[in-house]
Amino acid sequence: MAKVNLERRAEIGREKRARTKAQLVAAAKALFSRGAWEAVTVDEVVSEAGVAKGTFYGHFNDLSELAMAVADELVQSFDQLIQPQRLTLSNPLLRVAFGCDAFIGKALEDRSWASLVSRMARSYPAVGQGARSRLLEDLRETLKRSPQAGLSLDLGLEVALGIVLQVTAAIGDGRLQERDRAGTVLSLLAAIGVSKRDAESVVARLSRLRGAARSGFEGGRLEAS
Repeated sequence: MAKVNLERRAEIGREKRARTKAQLVAAAKALFSRGAWEAVTVDEVVSEAGVAKGTFYGHFNDLSELAMAVADELVQSFDQLIQPQRLTLSNPLLRVAFGCDAFIGKALEDRSWASLVSRMARSYPAVGQGARSRLLEDLRETLKRSPQAGLSLDLGLEVALGIVLQVTAAIGDGRLQERDRAGTVLSLLAAIGVSKRDAESVVARLSRLRGAARSGFEGGRLEAS
């Protein structure tokens, strides 16, 4: 009798499970791009993915958990796109502003993305953990160079995330437009203690960076599978 390689069998099982989960996430992304993600049903997801309904519940407890997985993938994909340019910036304050501006810019380009990502990121802190950790790193360096009275690192992170996610949600709802982009960055910088003069200087530098960055953002639209 042939010897059964239990370790390899387990590995094959994990690979198959990962592929099936990826199918479900891809199906949800496709459906979310066609209309309001809140209106999507489990039946529609499994039909789009080509799997049995029971398979869905083997990976996700409900649609909110699936939406969280989709949002996390979208944020990670976008974050990876902007990293090459972020890493060329030596000033941590400029990196903070760049990340905020890029995120808002992406929301303006794709309001479906904005609606889903903002809702899930506020409900599930695990969404976009890599992007959060990079923001924390840049804030730490910023505050080391120019400490602000009464502003701890943790508070600075919550303030920055709160502004970005609230504005992203408003963009998703159609309540804010391109004209509010620079104001968002100025408000965030003011909230973490940056002077008006320095904040305006940073925003002016950002406007010169946008052209180079824009071409790299196109690949992360919600419509992409």
